[in-house]
Amino acid sequence: MDPIYLDHNATTPLLPEVVDAMIPYLREHFGNPSSGHVYGARTRAAVATAREQVAALLGCSDEEIVFTSGGTEANNLAIRGAANAYARRHVVTTKIEHPATSRPVGALEAAGYRVTRLGVDRDGRARLDEAAVAICDETVLITVMASNNETGVLQPVAQLARLARLRGSIVHTDAAQSVGKVPFHVRELDVDLASIAGHKLYAPKGVGALYVRRGVRVSPILLGAGHERGLRPGTENVASIVGLGVACDVARRDLDVVGERLRARRDLLWTRLSEAVPGLALNGHATARLPNTLNVRFPGVLGSAVLAAANDVAASTGSACHEGNEDASPVIVAMGVSEDAALGSVRLTVGRSTTEDEVERAAAALSSAWRRLKGEGSRS
Repeated sequence: MDPIYLDHNATTPLLPEVVDAMIPYLREHFGNPSSGHVYGARTRAAVATAREQVAALLGCSDEEIVFTSGGTEANNLAIRGAANAYARRHVVTTKIEHPATSRPVGALEAAGYRVTRLGVDRDGRARLDEAAVAICDETVLITVMASNNETGVLQPVAQLARLARLRGSIVHTDAAQSVGKVPFHVRELDVDLASIAGHKLYAPKGVGALYVRRGVRVSPILLGAGHERGLRPGTENVASIVGLGVACDVARRDLDVVGERLRARRDLLWTRLSEAVPGLALNGHATARLPNTLNVRFPGVLGSAVLAAANDVAASTGSACHEGNEDASPVIVAMGVSEDAALGSVRLTVGRSTTEDEVERAAAALSSAWRRLKGEGSRS
């Protein structure tokens, strides 16, 4: 029997509706959307429909959606493309960003941009007091994730956007973890750029999108033909784009119902684990987080050891392993947790298909693994 899958923040399975919608564009409708004949017209219409579906979920115009190969490309296009399109040379970000954001920002820094990285409070939220000081007339871009991929903590994007408006700065958010799990509307948040990744919301891997507010300048980072308003050259990945559109349509349809179900499963998992593991600690804000995400610290053991011992649970830690040495997650450490304690962290993320029975069995397996490890005196 396969292990219980509690790693939905890493990737999600395809929805049946998504697979069904994609199949005709894998088997029959093969035309290039840029072609003028009927074969191209069919796929061009499918891409247009998907663009409308993505826009409807984000609360924007379909003309403001640019399809990409995923969240990483969307982040690079937003960050490097916006920075290259304006004369200012200062970027504000946070210390808890995903590498898909932190590395493009680092590339700008290496090219001579000044970068300010905001700290976070003990709940894992970006510090607005630091942002108010950091954002200045030279700030071209503020880039902050909508929700953290490890802790699920929702970031104060709208508040940061208000600060940015005072200085005329561009605001980008990596919304890959938020879209499809919580309400996410670009107009309400007042952001200029937002990235999404298909495989985080039950669409295929290898497809994503970038929202670009009308009037915001972005320079392409790939060169080629004039696809996607000239911002992303290359023939469109039609089948996957169709799948992304359907996934967004499904998410918009049942966001509230699914969100409540995810929250109930997540909270049951926390209840069962905290009952069985004395000293178990929650990483991140108790309520201002994604409804599916539970990041906990097991006392006195390595989180990776817990997962290895609970081999019928598939989940992850935020730690990085290098040649036998394990480093604590920078996200957890940034919240003021000691490196030693942070190494006990495990990220558990439920999904649409996660059942109560799976939650009960996973909690039992994880707590049993912790007790066995504690009995072995696993960490000095």
